[in-house]
Amino acid sequence: MKRLAILGGGESGVGTAILAKQKGWEVFLSDRGNLKAEYRKQLDDEGIAYEEGKHTEDKILGADCIMKSPGIPDKAPIVVKARERGIAVISEIEFAAQYTDKPIIAITGSNGKTTTTMLTYHLLKEAGLSVGLGGNIGYSFAELVAHSNPDYYVLEISSFQLDGIATHFAPHIAMLLNITPDHLDRYNYQFENYIASKFRIAMNQTANDYLIYDADDEVIADWLRHHKVAAKLLPFTVKKEVAEGAYLKDNKIYMKIDEKTTEIEVDEISLKGIHNVKNTMAATIAARLLAVRDQSLRQSLKGFKGADHRLEEVKVVDGVTYVNDSKATNVNSVFFALDTIKTPIVWIVGGQDKGNDYQSLMPYVQEKVKAIVCLGVDNTPLLRSFASVMPNLVETRSMEEAVRLAKHFAASGDTVLLSPACASFDLFDNYEHRGNMFKEAVAKL
Repeated sequence: MKRLAILGGGESGVGTAILAKQKGWEVFLSDRGNLKAEYRKQLDDEGIAYEEGKHTEDKILGADCIMKSPGIPDKAPIVVKARERGIAVISEIEFAAQYTDKPIIAITGSNGKTTTTMLTYHLLKEAGLSVGLGGNIGYSFAELVAHSNPDYYVLEISSFQLDGIATHFAPHIAMLLNITPDHLDRYNYQFENYIASKFRIAMNQTANDYLIYDADDEVIADWLRHHKVAAKLLPFTVKKEVAEGAYLKDNKIYMKIDEKTTEIEVDEISLKGIHNVKNTMAATIAARLLAVRDQSLRQSLKGFKGADHRLEEVKVVDGVTYVNDSKATNVNSVFFALDTIKTPIVWIVGGQDKGNDYQSLMPYVQEKVKAIVCLGVDNTPLLRSFASVMPNLVETRSMEEAVRLAKHFAASGDTVLLSPACASFDLFDNYEHRGNMFKEAVAKL
């Protein structure tokens, strides 16, 4: 019997454990932290051996294969030792892909992944297709394969997951939405390493597969000029017309696939902002490739609500609109938010800085932002960037106080925007926890 060791007992680790046991592997799961009660129960119910609070090297390094959860860096000592011994270290998506032959629609990019993944799923489901939603959102891919095995998988995929693929993970339709500097601490602060990681989504594709990409993104365009991709390329753009793919003209999306053109009025889309026009283009190209009818597409686009914690309107209090964009964990996401909102803004920003360069936001800050509330343990990078141009700049370490301070600066007609540009782990469990705390604080106003 082949032995699989799993590092990390979160969603992807437990999902892989369940699938591996089902497929006849001897499974051992190890987590250096404490497991959540729900995951512990799942492992107990399945009779899967596990440990928490430590990594027992003998048990892990005695495996034929190791599945590493995306949060564990490659330089973790146990991972380094495993590779030195020639043990294959793979990600959950690579492990799960070998156990299904159903088409995968995989979405990656620095920004917009969750919205585009949810929209793609929504378009396919509304058209009556059997489809599973997973990856970084909802269930792990492995758990979907183990328990439901639908006709199509729509997966949100991170660069960390792509780092661990080898030969099996090969999406039929891959989407690359954009590439901006993010998570550079995991890539030796080399942007080119991160770019290469994102393009691994196309690594195992063939001429029968598709890569949908943003042709306006200089980083993507430049990489494609210098590298060959086997998949058929389908660009989307808001700057020019293309012979195949999607483009914007006269406030209409034109989609050309297999010599058929579909037109969609931008006003018919429920999501607002130019970045969401692009997300819509990517999702609708995928839906058209899977033969979803135009009428179904239009209807579904009108009814789509968008992702939680992504430019989510929470409440209007005394004429001030409170917007939760907690999922904006990098500068480019905030760029989209500041671009989309047309009213004066009181901006709540901060958290665990990832080496951010805030210079690209400066024109919006000077034009639209009337006050900045820094919410983080260490706000030094923000103070260094904005103190000289923003007289209304304050610091806090509490969400409740941040909302109270924002209310003080805001007047009727303004928007209070939580769009942190940073990770949440200094004060919160994750971006959802941060967003929910914001919503609770706003509800008390």
